[in-house]
Amino acid sequence: MMLHALLSMSLLLGPAPATPALQWGDCPENATAPGVECATLDVPLDYGDPGGETIEIAISRMKSTDTTKRHGVLLTNSGGPGGPGLAFPAYLRTLGMSQSILDTYDVIGMDPRGVDHSSPVTCDLPSDEFFSNIPPYARNQADVTTDAARARTIAEKCAQSPTARLIPHISTANTARDLDRVRQALGERTASYFAPSYGTYLGSVWATMFPHTTDRVMLDSATGPGGWDATFSRLFGRGVEERFPDFAKWVAAHPSYGLGSTPAAVRAKYLEIAAKLDATPRPEGIDGRLFRQITFADLYYDREFPALATKWQILDTGAPLPAPSDPGLPSTDNYLASQMHVICNDSDWPSSVGHYRRAVEQDRKRWPLFGAAGANITPCAFWPTSAVPVTITDHGPSNILILHNLRDPATPLAGAVQLRKAFGDRARLVTADQGGHLAYLELKNRCADTITETFLTTGKRPAHDVRC
Repeated sequence: MMLHALLSMSLLLGPAPATPALQWGDCPENATAPGVECATLDVPLDYGDPGGETIEIAISRMKSTDTTKRHGVLLTNSGGPGGPGLAFPAYLRTLGMSQSILDTYDVIGMDPRGVDHSSPVTCDLPSDEFFSNIPPYARNQADVTTDAARARTIAEKCAQSPTARLIPHISTANTARDLDRVRQALGERTASYFAPSYGTYLGSVWATMFPHTTDRVMLDSATGPGGWDATFSRLFGRGVEERFPDFAKWVAAHPSYGLGSTPAAVRAKYLEIAAKLDATPRPEGIDGRLFRQITFADLYYDREFPALATKWQILDTGAPLPAPSDPGLPSTDNYLASQMHVICNDSDWPSSVGHYRRAVEQDRKRWPLFGAAGANITPCAFWPTSAVPVTITDHGPSNILILHNLRDPATPLAGAVQLRKAFGDRARLVTADQGGHLAYLELKNRCADTITETFLTTGKRPAHDVRC
């Protein structure tokens, strides 16, 4: 269903019912922080039936302590999708969000529908069936076939899980509607927004569906106008190719690791280790596929370079691991389940296994380091419900700022450029000449941070796109 149809449906439904006052109190244990309070809000499970069944959404608030500077509320999302958000306001404070921003807003967190304290969904997966949210690297056609069988099994388990009836209603569009219900419950005519990574897509959908209730919309490290769709997933290969030279240069400057004295030698070492582990996996279960995923994950931040180089060194020399390998999988399946619900419901994914076989071979040639991962098959190919996508448009006020690193492995710059194009004059794009995922607060780029803080505290943006 296209945007105009969604908006028409909202008009036919009439105004939302009066929202009861929020009852603020203590937060759940995993979101407790000084100065943060929590509440719950009932919202429709199905916005097509606003008077029907409701679900509970958990929200948090970190109030401005300077009433003379308070401008309004800043809605936030921690990314994912599937990431809990109640603790995110306090986390932003810990990361060093400027006091001027914290004075300007009551910062609002929310566990999105289906996540943690907000009517959590499950796929009822046992811990030995947990998987990475990034598709595995397909070494050959047989891997695609094996991965397809596993992906089908996971999708079927989601469809048969205790929360299966919620599946059609866990989407970015419905989370955007929840955000606007939160705004109403807070008694605010408009709201501002800040989020990184996947949260940029949620913010883009919210700003598209409710353009005139948006105040200042700040998007850090954008997925692109389609969110986490099949096109975005295939960008992981491109993102690694753009980011890898930063790591290779760093390793070459640290010869003690013995991984290569030039960036070209470091790249060759990556391919060598991957091939070695493909042929002979480690006894701990680390094969070439997992090695590639570990490398991808540790390319997110420069601070991980020493640890990643140490892992390479151990795997290259055959030295014993210092501790049991931990691929970083979650302790419950809620994160993965809620992530799949959103990703698979937001857009239509190709359902033909043959499509993924062809895509894997194409991207293996285009982006040899990781292209055969991003193009590989996921449970979305076998998802039990149909998608209801939202088309991002330029209809609405010019109040959006997109911030992006030039070399981001997780949300490559190409997606941000396409989002900027979709928003037209509604947005400005600020690019920072640095590598890694997330720009504001993470890499301390003075130019980018100043533009971000000026926008969120005053509403002033650059007149044109800016390179920092």
